[in-house]
Amino acid sequence: PYGDLYGDGRIKLVKGFTDVPENEWYYDSVMWAVECGITKGTSDTTFTPNRNVTRAEVVTFLWRNNGSEVVTSDKSFSDVTEADYFYDAVIWAAENGITLGKDDGTFDPYGTCSRAEALTFLWRSVGTPACEEGTVNNFVDVNVNDFFAPAVMWAISEGITSGVDATHFAPYNVCNRAHIVTFLFRAAAAA
Repeated sequence: PYGDLYGDGRIKLVKGFTDVPENEWYYDSVMWAVECGITKGTSDTTFTPNRNVTRAEVVTFLWRNNGSEVVTSDKSFSDVTEADYFYDAVIWAAENGITLGKDDGTFDPYGTCSRAEALTFLWRSVGTPACEEGTVNNFVDVNVNDFFAPAVMWAISEGITSGVDATHFAPYNVCNRAHIVTFLFRAAAAA
């Protein structure tokens, strides 16, 4: 599932993005995501790793990572139409309990997605697994009562995240493209 590998375990370059140098921490994640059809980049030559992701992009990446299932549902959001590229992804996410949308009946597809939301969507997309017994939360910004705490604990136990530093996950920071494909890549490797 990880595509062609070099002998040293690195993913073979399948697309030349000028903004994804081979020495960047997210290089393998980006190459894997492109090879697996999760994303094509923002152009033929750029991935734009530091651009904030929207809620629609995150659920679309998750939907593609889970086989791009065709949906037929009566679920709907007032701000998502069948003409939107993300329609099937959003409806799939709603059908599978990955997101319920906003309290006002919208999904907010163009709203930015926080690190907490992105990781929670990912955790739900893999069936809300429990974290490994004995997993320690060293993040001072993740409280046991936070909606995202179980997702973060699972991600810690599976090696999906180590936070922005040793004691911070930065749950309310906006997730960027490099982070979401890295979360997905590491989750696939842990599976």
